[in-house]
Amino acid sequence: MATIHPQQEFNPDTIGASVVGIASRLAIHDSGAHTHQTHQLLFAQAGCMSIELDNRVCLIPPSRAAWIPSGTVHRVFMTGVVEYRSLYFSRDTSLPSFNNLLIMEVNPLLRELIERMAHWEWDMPIDDQKNVVNLFLEEIEKAPREYWQLRMPKDPRLQNWLLALKQEQLLPEPLHLFAKQIGMSTKTVSRLFKAETGMSYQAWRQQWRLLRAMDLLADNLQVSQVSDKLEFSSDSAFISFFKQHTGHTPSNFQVAKSIG
Repeated sequence: MATIHPQQEFNPDTIGASVVGIASRLAIHDSGAHTHQTHQLLFAQAGCMSIELDNRVCLIPPSRAAWIPSGTVHRVFMTGVVEYRSLYFSRDTSLPSFNNLLIMEVNPLLRELIERMAHWEWDMPIDDQKNVVNLFLEEIEKAPREYWQLRMPKDPRLQNWLLALKQEQLLPEPLHLFAKQIGMSTKTVSRLFKAETGMSYQAWRQQWRLLRAMDLLADNLQVSQVSDKLEFSSDSAFISFFKQHTGHTPSNFQVAKSIG
């Protein structure tokens, strides 16, 4: 069966099929760091996922999918209920040469193809898969790319703090409070973040708030609740911030992800 129960063990590398699809409904989940011999397409029909790889965290909002090449060490986090779909492709499958992780927009046709492939039987003859797989490949070739990501600093002094941020979904402190918390000057913190993430601490904190906002909106929190959790001065300030960075109001983002 293609439907996987949350407690069920599953390893796509042990299944001798060119294309393996699974569907599941998961709540709070941490996959742990792992890798596959197969290429993977990861998609959430509802809910939001984060992928951690090396020193980056990438967000997969609803109506977006991630292409993860074989051999890529990654870790998937889910902080709410997610309608999870995953497709695995053997390396001998005729696939585009995607060598890096990609985040792509999923249109209605691609969504239906993913859903169909996630539920078909693993022993389906390859000839019966061919037309669907070929159409799927055409769609992901031309799907618009997005890349909601945040680079993580590697300095050992920050690792416990980063772990707490990810596990407890905390909001990073403003610069002066954060510097005091970890016993550094604000200038040292600024130099460290610029060197290791390419962003100032303030810009890094804003990007964290943006990704966290998408995550909370995907869990259907009201705009006022998200604004409050992320410590914006007002709902209008949050709406303006979100629209400036995404091109959508928070409410429009929720509508788009629910019909994506």
